[in-house]
Amino acid sequence: MNKLTIPLLATLTALALTSGVALAGSEDVVVEDAWARASIGVNRPGAAYMTIRNTGDEAVTLTGISTQLAMMPEIHESKTNAEGVSSMAPAGEITIAPGEAAELAPGGLHAMLMQLQEPMTEGDSFPLTLSFSDGGYVAVEVPILGIAARGPDG
Repeated sequence: MNKLTIPLLATLTALALTSGVALAGSEDVVVEDAWARASIGVNRPGAAYMTIRNTGDEAVTLTGISTQLAMMPEIHESKTNAEGVSSMAPAGEITIAPGEAAELAPGGLHAMLMQLQEPMTEGDSFPLTLSFSDGGYVAVEVPILGIAARGPDG
């Protein structure tokens, strides 16, 4: 990271922590109810979940995520076919129509945090940055809940 990136990310993280919700530079994207489960060490990937809402008049496209917690953060999607076989793969870009939301939730789209750099410990939190096709981004602080959590309320 260059010398300008670190202070910028720190400022955006501080804004997200004090506002309760995080807004993209265009102020058209709102991230709500972010949460993650505690991990079992660092050998298995972690996951984070949230609602990404487009409050604007034009579609927005999520192109990627980043965090210092994981070397390979990606948006993945879990699916179950007609035979009941589940699979998971990178989701690629996600376009969110005006007035709509993308739900990152267990069993569907989620932020997959591979190659964890430290354990995800209940009670801690970590910064996650979402990048959009227009060059905008949003930083959100993700609280880490218990290993058996089923939603943002535990």
